[in-house]
Amino acid sequence: MPTLSVEALRKQLRARELAPVYLLYGAETYMRDVAARTIAEKTFGEADFRDLNETSFSLSTDPDMLREAIGAAEQLPMMATSRLVKITDIRISATGFRDTITEDSETALRTYLSNPSPSSVVIFVADELNGNRKMSKLLKELTAAVEFAPLNDAELAEWARLEFKKAGIDATPQIVQLLVSRVGRDVRRLTNEINKLAAAALPTTVVTGDLIEQLVPTSREMDNFALTNHLIAGRKAKAITTLKKVLDDGAEPVALIGAILYSYRKLVMVKDLMDRGVDRREVAGVLKLRYSDQEPYFAAARRAPMNKLADGVRSIAAADLAIKTSIGGSTSGARMQVEMLVAKLALFTSN
Repeated sequence: MPTLSVEALRKQLRARELAPVYLLYGAETYMRDVAARTIAEKTFGEADFRDLNETSFSLSTDPDMLREAIGAAEQLPMMATSRLVKITDIRISATGFRDTITEDSETALRTYLSNPSPSSVVIFVADELNGNRKMSKLLKELTAAVEFAPLNDAELAEWARLEFKKAGIDATPQIVQLLVSRVGRDVRRLTNEINKLAAAALPTTVVTGDLIEQLVPTSREMDNFALTNHLIAGRKAKAITTLKKVLDDGAEPVALIGAILYSYRKLVMVKDLMDRGVDRREVAGVLKLRYSDQEPYFAAARRAPMNKLADGVRSIAAADLAIKTSIGGSTSGARMQVEMLVAKLALFTSN
């Protein structure tokens, strides 16, 4: 069977044109599990007795369950048009350690996959699938295989936008980018954080940057907010080094600009309140500055003149526009725009 892209699978499911056997695998386990549930839902019609025809088998404790699963798939459905068999906890590792599908099952597996029951839909859900192993190649060759790779920041932002919309929450593109920059590439966690924010935003239905800072801990391996921290502190060399690492790790330039703008605007507000003689504790309270953030922001506000900070905000807006237009729309052009922006902003707050 041909390998399917995620988008091809979506089209297939919308048309209700199901393959007899699916293999779902990849690092993005949340979307993989959503796909498995959707396939299950599409297998049955309204008049079908789903409870009598849906069976799940876990290979985590007994690999012989695979033979039972194949036997279930060969049975005719009862009071339904199709039978669904879901096989989970599949591991085929590079070393073979704790594999749950081994070559001992090759004959039975190949026999079924070469001639699957037309009245059953079988879903293999793999937690680990080494592409060099014989049984992995067998599964990929004889099933409709779909790999769920991690989403990039643009895809994560679109996912978040749609999830916020479904929850009836007002979230601007800048807020979506800020959330993605904090959460990273884990769609399961991103979805959980959106649900948490949606509940916390009631009754206003508006998610703010302050709400994200209060409720969403940062989890990227290379924290995107380390970049803004270096910028605020005027550490140009460290800011540029951090930026390179973050970009190399796959962060989207437009998402980074959203995080930079959020922190820089807060710095401008700190500066404005300080210039008007507002007490430091009141400034920290009004802007909800965490204790660890207070001194870097106040120190930067003391060093940088307001006209330079205003220039910084304009520079951020210009870079954002350039990335979203033909000026810096290419991958290399967008990266260059962010690099130039970071180098310029670090100068404004440097000692």
